[in-house]
Amino acid sequence: MKNKVIGLGALQAKIYFYIKNRPPLPHYQSLASMETITRGEISRIGNETGNHWRKVFNVYAKLMFELVPEGFSSWQALRDEQLLQKNEHCLLFSPPQIATNEKLAEVGEDSKIHIVLGKGYAEQLKLAENCTWLSHDFAINFQQKLIICPYFDYRQLSNIKITQLCRLIQQLSTHNTKFTELEVDANTESLNVQGIL
Repeated sequence: MKNKVIGLGALQAKIYFYIKNRPPLPHYQSLASMETITRGEISRIGNETGNHWRKVFNVYAKLMFELVPEGFSSWQALRDEQLLQKNEHCLLFSPPQIATNEKLAEVGEDSKIHIVLGKGYAEQLKLAENCTWLSHDFAINFQQKLIICPYFDYRQLSNIKITQLCRLIQQLSTHNTKFTELEVDANTESLNVQGIL
């Protein structure tokens, strides 16, 4: 039986981001389903909880703006007008339910990209051991369309690392999910050759 999916945004998003913690406010601590947020809610969470969650949302917005600007003039505008308010974004508090390679198409997950925020969280979930570490900061499993990246914080995921993460996402977006071990090695080498890592 699958665990219930809990988080902010919408499951229609193409990229699922997984975070270990939740905003320390009663509503989010007791959240038991998916929920899109309302305009101004990100600002309210930042004001009521302090800098930590403001940084998480800012880094998320910077990443999405670099990846798909959606016609916004700045990452701040994307954050305030669209982030987690529509179908394009998904921040999950529940652990990943990543299908095995054989089950991807069967469960319809073959188009989703899964990104776990933080090496420690990925290790706790026992996902890190199934990934190829491309650097100290990034790991990837091409078959499961899984990326492990630094936590959404300015120091851990700097602007340069945001660009690297965008390139990894783009690399996964353009590939079929079924890879042989040799293809995984070739794709990893390709990332290094292209200067992504």
